[in-house]
Amino acid sequence: MKILAEAWHWLTTGSSWLGASGPWVHGPDGSLRLARDSIIGLGVGHLYMAAAAVGLAAALALPLGLFLGHVRRGGTLTVVVANVSRAIPTLALLTLFASGSVGFGNRAVIVAVAVFAVPPILTNAFTGMTGVDADVRDAAKGLGMSRWQIIVGVELPLALPLIATGLRTSAVQAVATIPLAALVAGGGLGVIINYGLSTQHYGQALAGAVLVAALSVGIDALLGRLQRKFTPPALRIGRSTLA
Repeated sequence: MKILAEAWHWLTTGSSWLGASGPWVHGPDGSLRLARDSIIGLGVGHLYMAAAAVGLAAALALPLGLFLGHVRRGGTLTVVVANVSRAIPTLALLTLFASGSVGFGNRAVIVAVAVFAVPPILTNAFTGMTGVDADVRDAAKGLGMSRWQIIVGVELPLALPLIATGLRTSAVQAVATIPLAALVAGGGLGVIINYGLSTQHYGQALAGAVLVAALSVGIDALLGRLQRKFTPPALRIGRSTLA
């Protein structure tokens, strides 16, 4: 109960949210930086790293998945990529990047998290495109549509629910993984957890864990709404398990 009380007190204290000098502070070179003693500052940095990682993963995996799905080839490749990336321990990969040329800090975290964000995006894009009925593709060809028109106007809209699910899964996974950044001199809400554990302020560590969990649930709910909004009405039926 003492830890719960400490966590509640820490979460309801204004200085925990704003920090000693506000969410933004001036660095040694005079530039503005996110404060590491502010929930708001650390939260903004957390979201930035998650968005950057998912954006990087999507830039690489989404075009590849759409192309392989369109040509109906590469199923083995997507399975291998998914299985290999999931077999690699997250912390091990993060440490590898941090100790290499990428260096310690947020960049190593973004690259490492992007690696783990690739499989859901690649797999879902591929599955969504291959799931388009062949008769629909043949009908589009019969209408004289070009390959590009078929991809953009026929296959992509039909594959959108699964593609959106892959992006949503990657985003939530990224938000939940970013706390490891604190172990390699990065930012994000994991700083709160790491500091609480290292100083034996377990209430603060619990508060940090609650914040990460709440942020993950919030991102999932937000992306779920967006996914439903941008999914064609005719495809919403029977997709409740994906929403």
